[in-house]
Amino acid sequence: MRELGGSQTWHDRDPDAVLAALETSREGLREVEARRRLERFGPNRLPTRKRRNVILRFLQHFHNVLIYVLLAAAFTTAMLGHTIDTVVILAVVLANAAIGFVQEGRAEKAMDALQKMLVPMASVLRDSRRCAVPGDDIVPGDIVLLEAGDRVPADSRILHAHGLQIEEAMLTGESLPVVKRLAPVAHHAALGDRSSMAFSGTLVRNGQGRCVVVATGSATELGRISGLLSEVERLETPLVTQMASFSRWLTALILLIAALLLAYGAFVQHQPFGDLFMIVVSLAVAAIPEGLPAVLTITLAVGVQSMARRNAIVRRLPAIETLGSVSVICSDKTGTLTQNEMTVTTLAMADDLFSVTGSGYVPAGEIRCEDRVIDEVEATPLLEVGLVATLCNDAELLEHEGNWTVNGDPMEGALLALAHKIGCRVSEERERWLRTDAIPFDAARRFMATLNHDHRGHALVLVKGAPEQILAMCTRERTPGSGTQPLRIAHWHEAADSIAAQGQRVLALATRVVDPEKTVLELEDVESDLTFVSLIGMMDPPREDAIEAVRVCHQAGIRVKMITGDHARTAVAIARQIGLEGAERVLTGLDLDRLDDSDLASAVVETDVFARTSPEHKLRLVMALQSRGLIVAMTGDGVNDAPALKRADVGIAMGRKGSEAAKEASDFVLADDNFASIAAAVREGRT
Repeated sequence: MRELGGSQTWHDRDPDAVLAALETSREGLREVEARRRLERFGPNRLPTRKRRNVILRFLQHFHNVLIYVLLAAAFTTAMLGHTIDTVVILAVVLANAAIGFVQEGRAEKAMDALQKMLVPMASVLRDSRRCAVPGDDIVPGDIVLLEAGDRVPADSRILHAHGLQIEEAMLTGESLPVVKRLAPVAHHAALGDRSSMAFSGTLVRNGQGRCVVVATGSATELGRISGLLSEVERLETPLVTQMASFSRWLTALILLIAALLLAYGAFVQHQPFGDLFMIVVSLAVAAIPEGLPAVLTITLAVGVQSMARRNAIVRRLPAIETLGSVSVICSDKTGTLTQNEMTVTTLAMADDLFSVTGSGYVPAGEIRCEDRVIDEVEATPLLEVGLVATLCNDAELLEHEGNWTVNGDPMEGALLALAHKIGCRVSEERERWLRTDAIPFDAARRFMATLNHDHRGHALVLVKGAPEQILAMCTRERTPGSGTQPLRIAHWHEAADSIAAQGQRVLALATRVVDPEKTVLELEDVESDLTFVSLIGMMDPPREDAIEAVRVCHQAGIRVKMITGDHARTAVAIARQIGLEGAERVLTGLDLDRLDDSDLASAVVETDVFARTSPEHKLRLVMALQSRGLIVAMTGDGVNDAPALKRADVGIAMGRKGSEAAKEASDFVLADDNFASIAAAVREGRT
């Protein structure tokens, strides 16, 4: 599909320039023009592959030297009247063909899974009116209206955003929703840094937005991945390659021996040729290991059961043996090495730096200061932190059968869990301090504020946001005795930088007491004279068992490499915590673009951390490792991982949070999304 305006990028252009290039306006296209463009550019759907005939696909599984020999053996035994032998040989041949046919059919579903990511209906402006149109009918130049819960129908340039946050993990690996802005970004910005764009198939988490469609169908980022997936060839597993080689040599050896016996008997022993021929054929049939495919299939089937107990679901039988031969594991970060749940790990208040224990959104853990657990009395000064975290918050924590999840923004869920750990009674405080008004989070302001009143005639303004923004709005800071002192702005900037250097996302909290008669919250009420309360550092922490699993892999001679779409600083921090070798060295997507294939093949062996990567980068990294003769396992959960999963010697998808495209392109699916299960499965594969 060609793009209007003749440009391949839109994120680096001003919104008005984009509208002009697309020959549209902020009021949308006219219906007549939309229909004309639909005819020109085609439906907004991914191209479907022409499927092979089912019968031909089944017969393809008989195209093997050993199978040919077995079929010849079956024919010969039938001629000799050995009916049982004939039935056994044919049963083995048919069973192997059926297994291969079923497995191949599952693999072809990867493209179908991508189709499901497209949107059935979308809200657009046509003839200056809002209307709902089928996702297939979206065209370049359409003005799309986005709200929380919507799925973006096509790649679009942001024209207006009010607190707009979009979850792009399936494309970029970014662990948190991305805040969208109007301002253009650098031409060479990585996909995850293109904050002025909304991409097809991604999910709107918060806010509202208006954007103009710049690409549909196969021209979208999702379509580009679909194209990559269709072009990637799945490599034969070592076991299949070895069996093919063994079959050829065995067949040649049997035929050679049969020919020599036939010649010796006919020309040296002068035996009757008819009788001699039947004897030689019988010997050749006896020499063919017709039970080998059956034994191999049964052995691998036993492996399937063993791996299922290790939470590794096998989708392609021969991949079991390949897993045991793996020399490098390329792992995604979010959800595999980490929990994919934001957790507050650091709290800085006054002159104290606290560490927070606990896992994910579970509202249980300890507050520690210099390895000393803070008791309930000592935690009293921290209650103000818990109050701000509770009230300046739109999320809810939900518990179901022992599993805690967040309804709302992941960072706000982490703040609620912190409030519980501090000892704040969240539900009681929300009933006591009723919200009267609020200023929702906005990307331009970079903060959220609420006005709350209690039943005793008190009123509070509570604010949370980016540290540099909040510090600029504060004049004083809270002291341990609940008093205040002049704000030490340089001290807090240094503290925020120190926390961020550990790969944590930093928030600042502040408060202000206002007149109880006040019922409307204005910007001037929060732009100055706030009291700074604390800094909060949060991150998606590594899994405890993943740390041990990485250590076990290193002991087994398996190198572990992290390939993530997240920021380099975050990737390095996690790499240090899980014990990756060479965690200090990191290559970003921009670095990879500057390397040719030979330089990349050298760099990929020495580097274990790759950040801000695209689907092409992941695919190149896998192929570079394979070019060095390494057997590569690749893990992933997003649509962006599917091409690399398909190309890897062993593709491992996440079962809980993985996309259907990733699962269908993989050889294994981890039922628990846990890196530790990979290490256990490798051990099983070696067995």
